[in-house]
Amino acid sequence: MTFNDPRITYVLRQSDTPLILAQRLCAWCGHAPELEIDLALANIGLDLLGQARHFLGYAAELAGPQYGEDRLAFGRDEREFHNLLLAEQPNGGFNDTLVRQFLLDAYHVQLHQALSSSRDPQLAAIAAKSLKEADYHLRFSRGWVIRLGDGNAVSHQKIQQALDNLWRFTAELFHADDLELELAEQGIAADPRQLEAPWRALVNDTLHRATLTLPAEQAFRHGGKQGRHSEHLGPLLAEMQFLQRAYPNSNW
Repeated sequence: MTFNDPRITYVLRQSDTPLILAQRLCAWCGHAPELEIDLALANIGLDLLGQARHFLGYAAELAGPQYGEDRLAFGRDEREFHNLLLAEQPNGGFNDTLVRQFLLDAYHVQLHQALSSSRDPQLAAIAAKSLKEADYHLRFSRGWVIRLGDGNAVSHQKIQQALDNLWRFTAELFHADDLELELAEQGIAADPRQLEAPWRALVNDTLHRATLTLPAEQAFRHGGKQGRHSEHLGPLLAEMQFLQRAYPNSNW
């Protein structure tokens, strides 16, 4: 699916990251290390799914009556998804999931704060609602990063290892392309470059409290927003989209 209106592509970028992240988090249901964490991850996943549905619904409204949120979620192929690469990385252990969540939660707080002032009233409304949930998500993930980073030697080592492995995907969060810059100039989109400084301040403070070491800057991976993904997205979509692809347009 290709769209001429850059707003549709931009809104899909905002829908796809929480949609893919929700799929990842809900895979922990019944497998998390504690019941409290199991419930928390499932609830965060459902919050993210709700955010994705709001953005998908708006994208469908912009795209026309032949589209709906189900078609946009289950009918697009891998190269038509615009999520950030960080969101599609495997769950791994709880340390990997936790660090991935924290890095994205810190980003989403900044993103939704900026989009709450968008000249597009629908985008602004969705972002304002999502911000309340993102604040809670950040409190959860940040608290656990500090607790485990400043815990015993084993927990510290595991969190540091996850941080080192995932850090190369963080620069994409602030990599702006022409589409985003054009819409930012119109006051519709958030300029991702302006989100980096507050994000780094929050991350640096958290890592200091957690006695973790900021990873060295390295060559970063990007392209997810443009549809160029890692090897991990295809299997995730195959699982997520199976029922709708096998029984299209079914009512449950």
